Amino acid sequence: MIEFQDIAFDSARVLDAIDGAADADLDTLEFGIIGFDGASVVRRYNAFESRMAGLSVQRVIGQPLFTIVAPCMNNYMVAQRFEDATESATKLDDTIDYVLTLRMRPVKVKLRLLADPAVRMRYLLVQRPA
Repeated sequence: MIEFQDIAFDSARVLDAIDGAADADLDTLEFGIIGFDGASVVRRYNAFESRMAGLSVQRVIGQPLFTIVAPCMNNYMVAQRFEDATESATKLDDTIDYVLTLRMRPVKVKLRLLADPAVRMRYLLVQRPA
């Protein structure tokens, strides 16, 4: 059995682990976690992502992810993949190289897009270079 503190960006069962975790547990991880509902409204936002993006948790929670929080991800590479998975009721677990550009200098990251029809929330994980 994997311990929560051993969860990594590329862990096989990361979706199950983060979806069942308390927000305080998500804050212990060293990669960004953005959880959003079916309307793409941010419901979970961990401390690591808050620090790295420079956006407070209070400012992000309750806001639409792809139009207010991260419009640079409102494209076929990110937002459309979530929509396609939802429309087809299929699982999504894709990792892509990406460049974040909003409110910061361009930063190369890896994004992991996670969705499962059996899980209420969808998740976007952000791994930044060390």
